[in-house]
Amino acid sequence: MASSVFFFTFFILLQISLSHSSLILPLTHSLSTTQYNTTHHLLKSTAARSANRFHHHRNHRQVSLPLTPGSDYTLSFSLGSQTISLYMDTGSDIVWIPFHPFDCILCEGKYNPISVPNPGPLNLTSATPITCKHRSCSVVHSSAPSSDLCAMAKCSLEEIETGDCKLSPCPPFYYAYGDGSFIAKLYEDTLSIPMSTPSFNLKKFTFGVAHSALGEPIGVAGFGRGPLSLPAQLARDSPDIGNYFSYCLISHSFDTTHVLRRPSPLILGHRYSGEEKSKNELTMNDDNGVVYSYTPMLENPKHPYFYSVGLEAISVGKRKIQAPNSMKRVDRKGNGGMVVDSGTTFTMLPAKFYDSVMREFDTRVGAFYKRASEVEDRTGLSPCYYGDVKEKNFRNVPQLLLHLGGNSTVVMPRRNYFYEFLENDGKVKRRVGCMMLMNGGAVADEDDSGGPAGLLGNYQQQGFEVVYDLEKKRIGFARRQCASLWDSLN
Repeated sequence: MASSVFFFTFFILLQISLSHSSLILPLTHSLSTTQYNTTHHLLKSTAARSANRFHHHRNHRQVSLPLTPGSDYTLSFSLGSQTISLYMDTGSDIVWIPFHPFDCILCEGKYNPISVPNPGPLNLTSATPITCKHRSCSVVHSSAPSSDLCAMAKCSLEEIETGDCKLSPCPPFYYAYGDGSFIAKLYEDTLSIPMSTPSFNLKKFTFGVAHSALGEPIGVAGFGRGPLSLPAQLARDSPDIGNYFSYCLISHSFDTTHVLRRPSPLILGHRYSGEEKSKNELTMNDDNGVVYSYTPMLENPKHPYFYSVGLEAISVGKRKIQAPNSMKRVDRKGNGGMVVDSGTTFTMLPAKFYDSVMREFDTRVGAFYKRASEVEDRTGLSPCYYGDVKEKNFRNVPQLLLHLGGNSTVVMPRRNYFYEFLENDGKVKRRVGCMMLMNGGAVADEDDSGGPAGLLGNYQQQGFEVVYDLEKKRIGFARRQCASLWDSLN
């Protein structure tokens, strides 16, 4: 292992099993200690970029929720004869790959290639370009007519009118994240997942080939609800696999001495035959009798690729704080709701709602512990507290519950919303604890195209199996020992 790179997950060579119409893949998590050499530095950078990109997304016409440091879960698969590792992202709906020659602007220090198992850029070998007449070309160009796209591809009027312009390639397209973007061309090739029994292959898999990007050094496997996402293309030939997937993120910390020994399982397709208990719950027939609490997906007319759900309230201890209407539903302009996203670290709440939750939290915790204002300045998180030197950990932190639409309640483990670490200022070591929810800013007005009101980040999803049931349009949560789940599946 290179000394400059710390692997949160010790990457195991791609292990995939095929059982009950499902594929099991490892998600790898890694960070570079040359870029983030202290806990404060990493927390500060993660908090700042999470907030900045969420704000940019709400106020501009970005088409996805971007990735942040500390949230880089990667998966691997093969295209043709080459294997590539990409970020797994439920907040976007395009699969794109960096290809030679590749130029990334403002990407210095964003990642270390050694931290990614199979980094790009790749070479074009067996891939073939998508034509301007292809449906995928129209999709990626916001449903533009094929005649317009063929004109952009420099087909003559005669060729367009007679339908002879069938081999001209689809014009390049532009795709933007919150603080990055890329220009790509559409190609297709056979996607394969090696080492499965039997091997899994998907012919004519469509993806973007980028030779230039801004702030995006690694490709992304979009898992959103769009027709070109990875699940949607899998569902084309294998509905059982593409229309139902889940992941279970093994809990990590921002402590660079803490090593995760196993990957986080990504499960494509059903692996159990379930029995409905109620409208919102499903009991899986596994050895543990795990119960999943489901909440309906909300449709978003402006951002149809988002996995939006309604947040009804948050309980801090025994006090239940009602969420604003903007968190409970999505309006006709696409504003509101909470996006469940694998690619952003921290959960974002609207400013007034966040203040209400934090006031209640501070009332309960601040009665026992001193506020750590300097730590708040250094990490970008708030509130933070100094622990009692006689205590091993913070005993007086209240429980946090998320009340979602459809009478679904998610009980959060304390480590998912209150992070504890040792601070060493050179003179004394002190235990510090910080709240891991963030202020997402003011809620968009009805006349504003501001997008989602909140976001459920992957740090708060750790230790849960999060299920995306696309057929029944619902998302489920179940507390799991994710490392044990990985072992049992393999």
